[in-house]
Amino acid sequence: MPNHNYGLTVSWTGNRGTGTSSPRDYDRDHTVSAPDKPDLLASSDPSFRGDRARWNPEEMLVASLSSCHMLWFLGLAAAAGVVVTAYVDSPSGVMTELTDGSGQFVEVTLSPAVTVAESNMIGLAEKLHGPASAKCFIARSVNFPVRHCPTTVVAS
Repeated sequence: MPNHNYGLTVSWTGNRGTGTSSPRDYDRDHTVSAPDKPDLLASSDPSFRGDRARWNPEEMLVASLSSCHMLWFLGLAAAAGVVVTAYVDSPSGVMTELTDGSGQFVEVTLSPAVTVAESNMIGLAEKLHGPASAKCFIARSVNFPVRHCPTTVVAS
């Protein structure tokens, strides 16, 4: 069985000159980078003193689940003869913060709006979300439910 390795660099850029001398003396800003890709500017969630203009790890986790599901769905659709002409997801995640300051995701809901070429493709398209979820590497790796609320329409 092949292994796939994913290496990147996460560099903290939030030192204001005194490092982490106190919780309020540094920014949570960091950069995620990998060869031949644009940098991803990241921070913590604004609730945790982060910069709302940057991506936070929680958003990136939700985006990873959505992206993985979409890619599997599109591949399965193509293999099954379902012609998808548009796909837009509006995923959402719920993270619960615990009294000790830690937290964890308790669920993510994917809400893909799928457009197919012909009305006879709707039924099969809707059934493909199950296998896509079962095959998604990211969904298989998390310890909380990833729910699906898809809609399917025919291209006009």
